[in-house]
Amino acid sequence: MKIIVCIKQVPGTDNASIDPVTKRIVREGIKSILNPFDLYAIEEGIRMRERFGGEVIALSMGPEKAVNSLREAIAIGADSGVLLSDRAFGGSDTWATSYALYRAIETIGGVDLVICGKQAMDGDTAQIGPGIAAHLDWQQATYVIEIKNYNSGCITAVRMNENGSDLCELRLPAVLTVVKGINQPRVPTLKGVLAANACEIKIWKPADIGADLDRIGLEPSPTRVVKTQPPLPRGSVTQSINGSSSECAGQLIASLRQRGLIEGGRA
Repeated sequence: MKIIVCIKQVPGTDNASIDPVTKRIVREGIKSILNPFDLYAIEEGIRMRERFGGEVIALSMGPEKAVNSLREAIAIGADSGVLLSDRAFGGSDTWATSYALYRAIETIGGVDLVICGKQAMDGDTAQIGPGIAAHLDWQQATYVIEIKNYNSGCITAVRMNENGSDLCELRLPAVLTVVKGINQPRVPTLKGVLAANACEIKIWKPADIGADLDRIGLEPSPTRVVKTQPPLPRGSVTQSINGSSSECAGQLIASLRQRGLIEGGRA
Protein backbone atom coordinates (compact mmCIF):
# COMPACT_ATOMS: atom_id res chain seq x y z
CA MET A 1 0.00 0.00 0.00
CA LYS A 2 1.39 3.41 -0.98
CA ILE A 3 0.24 6.07 1.47
CA ILE A 4 0.66 9.83 1.11
CA VAL A 5 0.43 11.89 4.29
CA CYS A 6 -0.08 15.60 3.58
CA ILE A 7 1.49 17.85 6.21
CA LYS A 8 1.96 21.58 6.69
CA GLN A 9 4.46 23.78 8.49
CA VAL A 10 2.60 26.42 10.53
CA PRO A 11 3.59 29.36 12.77
CA GLY A 12 4.55 28.15 16.22
CA THR A 13 2.96 31.12 17.97
CA ASP A 14 -0.50 32.47 18.73
CA ASN A 15 0.75 36.03 18.27
CA ALA A 16 1.57 36.08 14.55
CA SER A 17 1.23 39.40 12.71
CA ILE A 18 -0.88 40.02 9.60
CA ASP A 19 0.44 41.62 6.42
CA PRO A 20 -1.73 44.76 5.92
CA VAL A 21 -1.60 44.44 2.12
CA THR A 22 -2.09 40.70 1.49
CA LYS A 23 -4.09 40.12 4.74
CA ARG A 24 -2.09 36.93 5.23
CA ILE A 25 0.03 35.70 8.14
CA VAL A 26 3.60 37.02 8.12
CA ARG A 27 5.72 33.87 8.44
CA GLU A 28 9.19 35.39 8.14
CA GLY A 29 11.17 35.63 11.33
CA ILE A 30 8.89 33.47 13.48
CA LYS A 31 9.32 29.92 14.69
CA SER A 32 7.56 27.29 12.58
CA ILE A 33 6.31 23.88 13.69
CA LEU A 34 4.67 20.85 12.16
CA ASN A 35 0.89 21.30 12.23
CA PRO A 36 -0.19 19.38 15.38
CA PHE A 37 -3.20 17.75 13.68
CA ASP A 38 -0.85 16.28 11.07
CA LEU A 39 0.94 14.24 13.73
CA TYR A 40 -2.15 12.04 13.93
CA ALA A 41 -2.19 11.63 10.16
CA ILE A 42 1.48 10.60 10.17
CA GLU A 43 0.89 8.12 12.98
CA GLU A 44 -2.12 6.59 11.24
CA GLY A 45 -0.16 6.24 8.00
CA ILE A 46 2.62 4.44 9.85
CA ARG A 47 0.12 2.14 11.56
CA MET A 48 -1.47 1.30 8.22
CA ARG A 49 1.96 0.43 6.81
CA GLU A 50 2.71 -1.74 9.85
CA ARG A 51 -0.59 -3.60 9.45
CA PHE A 52 -0.72 -3.97 5.69
CA GLY A 53 2.78 -3.23 4.36
CA GLY A 54 3.87 -0.61 1.84
CA GLU A 55 5.38 2.85 2.27
CA VAL A 56 4.51 6.23 3.73
CA ILE A 57 5.46 9.40 1.83
CA ALA A 58 5.14 12.78 3.56
CA LEU A 59 4.07 15.56 1.18
CA SER A 60 4.05 19.29 1.85
CA MET A 61 3.96 22.66 0.09
CA GLY A 62 5.75 25.71 1.42
CA PRO A 63 9.08 27.54 1.65
CA GLU A 64 12.30 25.54 1.63
CA LYS A 65 12.50 25.62 5.43
CA ALA A 66 9.46 23.31 5.41
CA VAL A 67 11.93 20.47 4.80
CA ASN A 68 12.36 20.54 8.58
CA SER A 69 8.76 19.39 9.05
CA LEU A 70 9.26 16.67 6.44
CA ARG A 71 12.37 15.49 8.27
CA GLU A 72 10.35 15.42 11.48
CA ALA A 73 7.76 13.22 9.75
CA ILE A 74 10.54 10.89 8.59
CA ALA A 75 12.05 10.83 12.09
CA ILE A 76 8.65 9.73 13.41
CA GLY A 77 8.46 6.91 10.86
CA ALA A 78 7.61 8.08 7.33
CA ASP A 79 9.77 6.56 4.59
CA SER A 80 10.45 9.68 2.49
CA GLY A 81 9.38 13.25 1.86
CA VAL A 82 8.47 15.54 -1.03
CA LEU A 83 8.25 19.34 -0.83
CA LEU A 84 6.55 21.62 -3.35
CA SER A 85 8.50 24.86 -3.10
CA ASP A 86 8.63 27.74 -5.55
CA ARG A 87 7.61 31.40 -5.58
CA ALA A 88 4.90 30.47 -8.07
CA PHE A 89 3.12 28.54 -5.30
CA GLY A 90 3.16 31.56 -2.96
CA GLY A 91 -0.20 32.95 -1.88
CA SER A 92 -2.18 29.90 -2.97
CA ASP A 93 -5.52 29.52 -1.21
CA THR A 94 -7.00 26.15 -0.29
CA TRP A 95 -8.27 25.53 -3.84
CA ALA A 96 -4.89 26.26 -5.47
CA THR A 97 -3.02 24.37 -2.74
CA SER A 98 -5.18 21.27 -3.09
CA TYR A 99 -4.68 21.45 -6.87
CA ALA A 100 -0.88 21.54 -6.47
CA LEU A 101 -0.94 18.64 -4.00
CA TYR A 102 -3.19 16.70 -6.38
CA ARG A 103 -0.68 17.21 -9.20
CA ALA A 104 2.11 15.98 -6.90
CA ILE A 105 0.11 12.88 -5.95
CA GLU A 106 -0.50 12.15 -9.63
CA THR A 107 3.22 12.60 -10.31
CA ILE A 108 4.20 10.20 -7.52
CA GLY A 109 1.77 7.67 -8.99
CA GLY A 110 0.36 4.40 -7.73
CA VAL A 111 -1.03 5.98 -4.56
CA ASP A 112 -3.63 3.95 -2.66
CA LEU A 113 -4.47 6.28 0.20
CA VAL A 114 -4.04 9.97 1.10
CA ILE A 115 -4.29 10.91 4.78
CA CYS A 116 -4.52 14.49 6.09
CA GLY A 117 -4.99 15.98 9.52
CA LYS A 118 -8.51 17.35 9.87
CA GLN A 119 -7.28 20.95 9.45
CA ALA A 120 -4.29 23.27 9.79
CA MET A 121 -4.16 25.30 12.98
CA ASP A 122 -3.29 28.53 11.13
CA GLY A 123 -6.23 28.47 8.71
CA ASP A 124 -8.78 26.15 10.35
CA THR A 125 -10.57 25.67 7.01
CA ALA A 126 -10.50 21.84 6.88
CA GLN A 127 -10.70 22.18 3.08
CA ILE A 128 -7.43 20.70 1.82
CA GLY A 129 -8.34 17.01 2.22
CA PRO A 130 -11.74 17.35 0.53
CA GLY A 131 -10.15 19.58 -2.14
CA ILE A 132 -7.54 16.93 -2.97
CA ALA A 133 -10.29 14.29 -3.20
CA ALA A 134 -12.31 16.52 -5.54
CA HIS A 135 -9.34 17.14 -7.86
CA LEU A 136 -8.49 13.42 -7.90
CA ASP A 137 -12.16 12.39 -8.16
CA TRP A 138 -11.60 9.87 -5.35
CA GLN A 139 -13.92 8.81 -2.56
CA GLN A 140 -13.31 10.53 0.77
CA ALA A 141 -14.18 10.40 4.46
CA THR A 142 -13.57 13.34 6.80
CA TYR A 143 -13.21 13.48 10.59
CA VAL A 144 -12.19 9.81 10.72
CA ILE A 145 -11.87 8.49 14.28
CA GLU A 146 -10.96 4.88 13.43
CA ILE A 147 -9.71 2.82 10.49
CA LYS A 148 -11.11 -0.67 10.98
CA ASN A 149 -9.97 -2.74 8.03
CA TYR A 150 -8.49 -2.85 4.55
CA ASN A 151 -9.05 -5.64 2.06
CA SER A 152 -10.16 -6.31 -1.51
CA GLY A 153 -9.40 -2.76 -2.57
CA CYS A 154 -11.68 -1.24 0.09
CA ILE A 155 -11.10 0.45 3.41
CA THR A 156 -13.57 0.59 6.30
CA ALA A 157 -13.49 3.65 8.54
CA VAL A 158 -15.54 5.29 11.27
CA ARG A 159 -16.12 9.02 10.87
CA MET A 160 -17.56 11.46 13.39
CA ASN A 161 -20.66 13.49 12.68
CA GLU A 162 -22.86 15.90 14.64
CA ASN A 163 -25.02 13.11 16.07
CA GLY A 164 -22.49 10.33 16.57
CA SER A 165 -20.59 8.42 13.90
CA ASP A 166 -20.87 6.74 10.49
CA LEU A 167 -19.36 3.44 9.39
CA CYS A 168 -18.02 3.99 5.87
CA GLU A 169 -16.65 1.65 3.25
CA LEU A 170 -14.58 3.37 0.57
CA ARG A 171 -13.08 2.01 -2.60
CA LEU A 172 -9.38 2.69 -2.93
CA PRO A 173 -7.74 4.94 -3.88
CA ALA A 174 -9.34 7.29 -1.36
CA VAL A 175 -8.69 10.35 0.82
CA LEU A 176 -9.15 10.45 4.61
CA THR A 177 -8.89 13.31 7.08
CA VAL A 178 -8.35 12.20 10.67
CA VAL A 179 -9.11 13.70 14.09
CA LYS A 180 -6.77 13.68 17.06
CA GLY A 181 -8.71 10.99 18.93
CA ILE A 182 -7.78 8.38 16.32
CA ASN A 183 -4.43 7.49 17.92
CA GLN A 184 -1.57 8.55 20.18
CA PRO A 185 1.29 9.84 17.98
CA ARG A 186 4.69 8.34 18.67
CA VAL A 187 7.76 10.50 19.21
CA PRO A 188 10.87 10.45 17.01
CA THR A 189 13.55 7.92 17.93
CA LEU A 190 17.30 8.51 17.70
CA LYS A 191 17.43 6.06 14.82
CA GLY A 192 14.61 7.95 13.14
CA VAL A 193 16.31 11.33 13.59
CA LEU A 194 19.55 10.00 12.10
CA ALA A 195 17.64 8.51 9.16
CA ALA A 196 15.77 11.79 8.63
CA ASN A 197 18.99 13.82 8.60
CA ALA A 198 20.49 11.48 6.01
CA CYS A 199 17.36 11.35 3.83
CA GLU A 200 17.26 13.41 0.63
CA ILE A 201 14.05 15.44 0.47
CA LYS A 202 12.78 15.89 -3.07
CA ILE A 203 11.97 19.54 -3.85
CA TRP A 204 9.64 19.94 -6.80
CA LYS A 205 8.81 23.01 -8.85
CA PRO A 206 5.55 23.51 -10.81
CA ALA A 207 7.14 22.02 -13.95
CA ASP A 208 8.09 18.85 -12.03
CA ILE A 209 4.43 18.09 -11.33
CA GLY A 210 2.99 19.43 -14.57
CA ALA A 211 1.10 22.17 -12.72
CA ASP A 212 -0.80 24.79 -14.72
CA LEU A 213 0.62 28.17 -13.64
CA ASP A 214 -2.83 29.68 -14.13
CA ARG A 215 -4.13 27.49 -11.27
CA ILE A 216 -1.52 28.12 -8.55
CA GLY A 217 -0.38 31.15 -6.59
CA LEU A 218 -2.15 34.26 -5.35
CA GLU A 219 -3.73 35.63 -8.52
CA PRO A 220 -5.53 32.45 -9.70
CA SER A 221 -6.79 31.73 -6.16
CA PRO A 222 -10.55 32.40 -6.04
CA THR A 223 -10.49 33.23 -2.31
CA ARG A 224 -9.81 36.83 -1.26
CA VAL A 225 -9.05 37.68 2.36
CA VAL A 226 -10.88 40.96 2.98
CA LYS A 227 -10.19 41.43 6.67
CA THR A 228 -8.27 39.69 9.43
CA GLN A 229 -7.97 40.34 13.13
CA PRO A 230 -6.67 38.45 16.16
CA PRO A 231 -9.26 36.73 18.34
CA LEU A 232 -10.58 38.73 21.27
CA PRO A 233 -8.95 37.94 24.62
CA ARG A 234 -10.89 35.56 26.81
CA GLY A 235 -10.93 38.04 29.67
CA SER A 236 -10.69 35.37 32.34
CA VAL A 237 -9.99 36.49 35.91
CA THR A 238 -8.61 34.30 38.67
CA GLN A 239 -10.01 34.89 42.15
CA SER A 240 -8.59 33.39 45.31
CA ILE A 241 -10.98 32.24 48.05
CA ASN A 242 -9.64 31.70 51.58
CA GLY A 243 -11.13 30.19 54.68
CA SER A 244 -12.54 26.89 55.84
CA SER A 245 -14.18 24.49 53.38
CA SER A 246 -17.67 25.67 54.34
CA GLU A 247 -16.64 29.34 54.11
CA CYS A 248 -15.04 28.79 50.71
CA ALA A 249 -18.14 26.97 49.46
CA GLY A 250 -20.36 29.80 50.67
CA GLN A 251 -18.20 32.46 49.00
CA LEU A 252 -18.14 30.45 45.75
CA ILE A 253 -21.92 30.05 45.68
CA ALA A 254 -22.41 33.75 46.44
CA SER A 255 -20.00 34.71 43.63
CA LEU A 256 -21.70 32.42 41.11
CA ARG A 257 -25.14 33.68 42.10
CA GLN A 258 -23.97 37.28 41.76
CA ARG A 259 -22.71 36.56 38.25
CA GLY A 260 -25.99 34.91 37.30
CA LEU A 261 -24.44 31.47 36.80
CA ILE A 262 -26.67 29.77 39.37
CA GLU A 263 -30.16 30.42 40.58
CA GLY A 264 -31.92 29.25 43.69
CA GLY A 265 -28.77 27.64 45.02
CA ARG A 266 -28.43 25.23 42.06
CA ALA A 267 -26.18 25.43 39.00
